[in-house]
Amino acid sequence: MNFDELSCYKCKSGLLPGHSYASIVKVAWGIFKRISSQTKRRPYVRSVYFKNKKIFLDNFWPHLMQKNPTERKFRLRFFQGAIELIKNSLHRPTLEKKNVLHHEILYRFLGKSSEKYFIVQIKMDLKRNQYFFMSCFEYEK
Repeated sequence: MNFDELSCYKCKSGLLPGHSYASIVKVAWGIFKRISSQTKRRPYVRSVYFKNKKIFLDNFWPHLMQKNPTERKFRLRFFQGAIELIKNSLHRPTLEKKNVLHHEILYRFLGKSSEKYFIVQIKMDLKRNQYFFMSCFEYEK
């Protein structure tokens, strides 16, 4: 992945507090519940980069549960910063066609919390013209 300092969104929020998976998931789930309580249907946030389109958040949790508990803990620490990045970032992401039939595009945004760099991955389904927040994870230069 080719990122530079100019394409990095600097988050105001830091990493989620906690040392164990149980303590971090409580905070992350609280943030998710607050967002999902604002809508009657599927939880979403609006993105400035995608011209105020909805980015659905419900695919994040099943994707996260496929990882082992240690990896979940490291990914969840970036959850609050990832939501902030999705809402506010205007920086250009990297693009990657994922599906063999080219029905999906992956957008990868680079963010920086107070301590670490991280990547937010958003999938666009070209058939339905919808965006999904898939993952966030640490970026090592």
